[in-house]
Amino acid sequence: MEFPEELLYTKDHEWAKYDEKKKIVTLGITDYAQSKLGDVVHIDLPDEGDEVRLEEPFGSVESVKAVEDIFAPVSGDIIEVNSILLDAPDVINEDPYGEGWIIKVKVLDNSFLDDLMSAESYQAYTESQDE
Repeated sequence: MEFPEELLYTKDHEWAKYDEKKKIVTLGITDYAQSKLGDVVHIDLPDEGDEVRLEEPFGSVESVKAVEDIFAPVSGDIIEVNSILLDAPDVINEDPYGEGWIIKVKVLDNSFLDDLMSAESYQAYTESQDE
């Protein structure tokens, strides 16, 4: 299981990479989430220009086991959607932290950072979930 140090994490198993200069957050689901879901077969994505709101779902991931909502750990405007996932949703299984990113969001402020976990905290959280 991977827990990249440069990312931040949510209790809903999303990851966030914040570019402070550009005020852009790249979002995806974690390695832990994709491993629990199993083979991802479909993803519902929002459109570029849509707005996401903190803690509200903005899409869903369907696997052979379940359909799970993807929750926004930030509020802002979607500036890019990873359309590769529409034809190849299994990229999330193969590379959840790289090519498997889901959306990029332009944020107005960085107050969301206070609610996210470090890699170390998230790893401990996932271990407690498996007990």
